[in-house]
Amino acid sequence: MGGKIRIAIAGVGNCASSLVQGIQFYRERRDLESVGLMHLDLGGYRPEDIEVVVAFDVDSRKVGRDLAEAVFAKPNCTQEFKSNLSETGAMVHMGPILDGFAPHMAEHPKSRRCVPADQAEPSQREVVQILRDSGAEMLVNYLPVGSEVATRFYAECALDAEIGFINNIPVFIASDPVWARRFEERGLPVIGDDIKSQLGATIVHRMLTDLFRRRGVRIDRTYQLNTGGNSDFLNMLDRKRLSSKKISKTEAVQSVAASRIEDDNIHVGPSDYVPWQNDNKVCFIRMEGTMFGEVPMNLELRLSVEDSPNSAGVAIDAIRCCRLALDRGQAGPLHAPAAYFCKHPPRQYTDDEAYRLTEAFINGWMHRMENDEKSADTGHNVPGSAL
Repeated sequence: MGGKIRIAIAGVGNCASSLVQGIQFYRERRDLESVGLMHLDLGGYRPEDIEVVVAFDVDSRKVGRDLAEAVFAKPNCTQEFKSNLSETGAMVHMGPILDGFAPHMAEHPKSRRCVPADQAEPSQREVVQILRDSGAEMLVNYLPVGSEVATRFYAECALDAEIGFINNIPVFIASDPVWARRFEERGLPVIGDDIKSQLGATIVHRMLTDLFRRRGVRIDRTYQLNTGGNSDFLNMLDRKRLSSKKISKTEAVQSVAASRIEDDNIHVGPSDYVPWQNDNKVCFIRMEGTMFGEVPMNLELRLSVEDSPNSAGVAIDAIRCCRLALDRGQAGPLHAPAAYFCKHPPRQYTDDEAYRLTEAFINGWMHRMENDEKSADTGHNVPGSAL
């Protein structure tokens, strides 16, 4: 193991910007070692081993530019913690627009929204050829929330190009049994869906929900309200694009509750667009519960984070886990990494369980155990999907 991990990116927004900045940042700042990372070394791979070889976007200020320039182009507004990036040699190609651009965004200033490029949109065949020519081993999806058709387009491209797929947005690919089976049948790993932040609204809300369960406190009502000023929050002003996002975030909390909270008593999701916040996301969580003797209690929390760097460290781990699966010949959904890194994985675990299973995956234990189980069923070793 070891060597470069060659990735392609679909969607050069704030999250992609933080990822690209982070790769160079940790390459040059060895004095920081693992600050900000869940794993400095993951299965023999370090963050600086990741190399972006090609990218796709539809914005006129990004298409045709080197990725090192494109990640700082408007409407990106995340914090620049590693400016003056070295040229990557990875060009941003025009992608298909499909449903990646919400029409209502045209009503807002160009500095705040996507400005589609006046270029011919590529066919699936052309995108697949670009991926093959680039030598990419996996495709990382960072399209805007609500890009259902566009996400499926890129998932098809990954299958045709025979590369892994990491789905960081709330469109159900890894957690859809049909898509999951297709990746497994093609011998390709997939991680998804909807990436968690390193320490964000969903992970905090889940941990608190699990804490209530462990301490015997019944949750009666809860909400999670989020505001932000990046293009993703602007995009989500169209509530029709939020259905998968609300399901993803709500189920992430419901899955660790002692008993399912009634639909009218739980609200989890983006709430409003506040332009001056830029990439800063502010989260408000309220939990109302019942304690010993049916005595009521409540908890309120406010969390403020720079949204895109908050997910980049998680993405770096997901990328390295995907590479481990490729090295080992593991196919289909990677259940343990998906549960630890994503809000809507194929299998939900508590975060403690997901952490332990992911560590086992990294160390190869789960791969060996699953192969042993399959050998017992079939009488011989066969490659398969991994926990």
